[in-house]
Amino acid sequence: MKPNPHETSKSHIDIKHLPQMPDEDQKRYLYVAIDRATRWVYLEVRSSQSAKDTQAFMKRVEEEAPFTIRTVLTDNGKSFTDRFTVGGERKPSGNHLFDQECQNHGIEHRLIRPGRPQTNGMVERFNGRISDVLATRRYDSSEDLEQTLERYCWLYNHHIPQKALHHKAPIAAMKEWQVERPELFTQAIVNQTEPDIAGAGDDQ
Repeated sequence: MKPNPHETSKSHIDIKHLPQMPDEDQKRYLYVAIDRATRWVYLEVRSSQSAKDTQAFMKRVEEEAPFTIRTVLTDNGKSFTDRFTVGGERKPSGNHLFDQECQNHGIEHRLIRPGRPQTNGMVERFNGRISDVLATRRYDSSEDLEQTLERYCWLYNHHIPQKALHHKAPIAAMKEWQVERPELFTQAIVNQTEPDIAGAGDDQ
């Protein structure tokens, strides 16, 4: 399977509510980005769904992705867009912090059609996997939960075969593609021997 240069630059982003842990005063949120072609996933746990948080997450995705992102697809939530106001639907102003982050890096921000969450189905399906993982046991703390999520992301990228990738894991597929189409990538694809447990995604 060869990479499609038009697909290896499109990312889907979504936010998932996480269950509140015993040591938390409020629940937190899982931010997920998934590349359409390679199925590569990046995620972070953050304390809010604010525009500032989505902007910071987008910036982190740009830094971590081993390829140039040209298009990002999100839902119409106020975390991502000012498309909807009290007065109804309008054209996004471009002033939303998430839009500004995309514009600053030449990324086209596309919005799903209202009422059609299946348009962002790729990231929704990954979130379904996360729900299954979270349902396997009880978690004692926010750190316990977050480390489980980080480990699963590492496992998914490095070891879980994807049908769309001819039963290869995302990292293995990207390494093959990088040999054939190095111009699609911005950094070398390497195997990470263990998950990077870096703590909460919130900026200090």
